[in-house]
Amino acid sequence: MAPETRYARSGDLSIAYQVVGDGPFDVVFVPPGTSHVELGWEVPSTRALFEGIARFARLIFFDKRGTGMSDRVAGAPTLEARMDDLRAVMDSAGSERAAVIGWSEGVAMTALFAATYPERAWALVLYGGAARELRAPDYPWGPTEAKALQLIEAGRSDVERPGFAEEVARSGMPTAGDDEVAALARMIRQSISPGASEALDRMNIQIDVRHVLPAIRVPTLVLHNTRDRWVEVERGRDLADRIPGAELVEFPIEGHMTPAAHIPGVVQEIERFLHEAWQADSNREPDRQLATLLFTDIVDSTSHMAQLGDAGWRELLERHHALVRRELARARGQEIDTAGDGFFAAFDGPARAVRCAKSIVGSVRDLGIDVRSGLHTGECELVDGKISGIAVHTGARVAAHAGPGEVLVSSTVKDLVAGSGLDFEDRGVHELKGIPGDWRLYAAV
Repeated sequence: MAPETRYARSGDLSIAYQVVGDGPFDVVFVPPGTSHVELGWEVPSTRALFEGIARFARLIFFDKRGTGMSDRVAGAPTLEARMDDLRAVMDSAGSERAAVIGWSEGVAMTALFAATYPERAWALVLYGGAARELRAPDYPWGPTEAKALQLIEAGRSDVERPGFAEEVARSGMPTAGDDEVAALARMIRQSISPGASEALDRMNIQIDVRHVLPAIRVPTLVLHNTRDRWVEVERGRDLADRIPGAELVEFPIEGHMTPAAHIPGVVQEIERFLHEAWQADSNREPDRQLATLLFTDIVDSTSHMAQLGDAGWRELLERHHALVRRELARARGQEIDTAGDGFFAAFDGPARAVRCAKSIVGSVRDLGIDVRSGLHTGECELVDGKISGIAVHTGARVAAHAGPGEVLVSSTVKDLVAGSGLDFEDRGVHELKGIPGDWRLYAAV
């Protein structure tokens, strides 16, 4: 019998999840694009996977927002919104730290979660995923953007066509029996609507977490099927190569989805790896994490100071600081430092950080001033509660290139906010003083 479905509150949404097993440590399963916490038990491969993990761990699994039994949303959710859902599920299930398994479409978000919240994830398993969806000059796999958009346009009518879910299930699990294909197709049909599927596809093709992967500092196992028709095994190898110390295991399995007959071998590898990581883990305090860093300062501050005088300038600064702190609080930003008329803050979500910067730019105009702001997402060192490292210097250098009232971001930030509705204008390639390489910058518009 399947366990009881529970709900976690993530903002205004209810996220469906279940808990099974009572092992010595927690495992959180982040599902692929389609899931259903109750109907999943009727799919032989899903049942075999969950029962296998529950034999050695306490397993927590959920339906991402917009799918399965979780609340529907307008448009496509961002990676950081899904990370909020994962944290909400862990909190609701009473899980402070867990090994996190990302499956297929869930891989990118799981990798970002582990880098952003190292205190919540002590190990990572990534199966059948990739660092990027689209082909690029330095990434020779996946479709071009034009081809991907063409497939998405055609896909909407395909999804609505009778028998399409069965075709997807058969394509994904070509060696599975008819009953397993039928059960998977039934779950797909009831997990996600055609419109939600299209919005998700449009968001996913913009994702690129390559810059995030080197910041993952927890033990990581990358799994991939050698004859995966949807995500080439070379992309799995590339994923593993980008994560420090990651272990790669390939299965001689046909297709992207793993049928029930092969699940025991997969569970065996996961159990081996997690037991080794658990024994090596000593509740260590993370000394590094991924963060989005925001720098702001007032444009022409010296001129304003001379015009207003000391008392007037102090009053203006007080009002400016109050407005900036109000926007930081609204966006869950952490004020790290304030020096003169400048602010340095950190965020756990890049889209929130960009929107906060835009709000700051707009609100301070009422004071008759402009601010420039710059953002970069990167790995930061944590020393005595302070944030430092090359990412901090990079963020400050990005801000130095911003014009009055401009929110300038690095390409890393732009790549991580897919689905957010934020738009950017290319500001070209720049040298950042003291930072190696050339950097392409974008203005949030």
